[in-house]
Amino acid sequence: MRRAAVAVAVGAMAVSLAACGSAKESGGDSSSSSSAKKKGDAIKVGLLLPENKTARYEKFDKPLIEKKIKELTGDKATLEYNNARQDANLQAQQVDTMITSKVDVLIIDAVDSKAIANSIKKADDAGIPVVAYDRLAEGPIKAYTSFDNTEVGKTQGAALLKALGGDAKKGKIVMMNGSPTDPNAKQFKTGAHSVLDGNVTVGREYDTKEWSPDNANSNMEAAISAIGKKNIVGVYSANDGMAGGIITALKAAGISGVPVTGQDAELAGVQRIVTGEQFMSVYKPYPKEAEVAAEMAVLLAQGKSLDSIAKDKVDSPTVKQVPSVLVPVIALTKENIKDTVLKDGIYTTADICTAQYKKDCDKIGLK
Repeated sequence: MRRAAVAVAVGAMAVSLAACGSAKESGGDSSSSSSAKKKGDAIKVGLLLPENKTARYEKFDKPLIEKKIKELTGDKATLEYNNARQDANLQAQQVDTMITSKVDVLIIDAVDSKAIANSIKKADDAGIPVVAYDRLAEGPIKAYTSFDNTEVGKTQGAALLKALGGDAKKGKIVMMNGSPTDPNAKQFKTGAHSVLDGNVTVGREYDTKEWSPDNANSNMEAAISAIGKKNIVGVYSANDGMAGGIITALKAAGISGVPVTGQDAELAGVQRIVTGEQFMSVYKPYPKEAEVAAEMAVLLAQGKSLDSIAKDKVDSPTVKQVPSVLVPVIALTKENIKDTVLKDGIYTTADICTAQYKKDCDKIGLK
C-alpha cells in the first residue's frame, strides 16, 4: 500500500435505482439463508475478487473490507481471501474451497456474472449467503453494493463532451469499452452512449477483453490506422488502465491534445490528469462501497436483517428486489484532486507529486 491508512470521509449516501429487467427467480429478501444460524462476532468471511490488472482490488477493496470487518466484530472475525486473476473457472474453484472451508458468508466480485450463478447456488444450498460486490452477479444473491454504473458512463460521456467543446463534430471519437463478461461494462457503455449519441461521431468502438491495457493499446493502434490520426478528436476509455494503453498508442502515433476519459482514479491515472495526458477519471469512493459490503456480510453471517442499511432494491437477471446500496460517483479532473482522492486519504500529495510530476503539480497548486 502506498499509504499508511485510508481515512474514510465519504458520507453514507445511496441513490435509488429502478428495478429493471426480467426476473426468473424470486429472492433477495433482507435476511440470510433460512438455513443460516445466528452467530456472534467470531465469524468467517470469504472474499473473492476478480482480477489484479486493475490496481484498485488489491490496493483498496481488499484491505478496506478487511479493516471494516475487523472493526465491526471487535477483531473476532477472520477473512479468507482469493483473487481469480480474471479466470472464471478459477473463481468457481475458489467458491468451492470457501464452501468446504465453511465460511459463514461470501463477498463475491464476479469475473463473469453469468458463469458464477451455479457457484452462488452451491453456496446458498450450503447455507452461505452471498453479497454481490461491485458487479451484479447472477444466482441467489442476498445483497448487492456497487456504484450507479449507468451514471458512471454518463459522467464520462459528459466530461468528454465538455473537453471537446466546439470540436465535438469536427472529427471522430474512439470508444474503448470494458470487458463483455463484466455486467458493469455494459452499463458504463449504455450511460456513455446516452450522452454521446447525436453529439459526436464514433469512428471505432471496441469491447475490450479482460479490461486489458495491452488489448486497449492494440485496439487504439487499429483505430488510428482505420480513422487516420488527424481525424481523431477524443477517446472514451471506460477505465484508467485502458487509458494508459490508449495514451501510449496516441503518443507513438504522434497524437497529442486529444482528451481521454478514465475511471477508478488509479494513481497512474491521477498523475496523467496532472500532466494533461488524460482529461478525467471517475472517482468511486471505495471506502464507502467497501464499508457497505463489510456491513452486509457481517449482518448476513449473523442472521440479521439488512433493512437498516439497504434502502435500494435492484433486480438481477435471476433475482428480484435484491437489497442494495448504490454509491454516487464524482468526475475527477485537475480542479478537484484536492477535494476527492487527497481529502479522502486515498493518496497523499507525495504519492502523486513524485519528482517526475512535481512541475505539473506546482502548476495546479498541488504542493
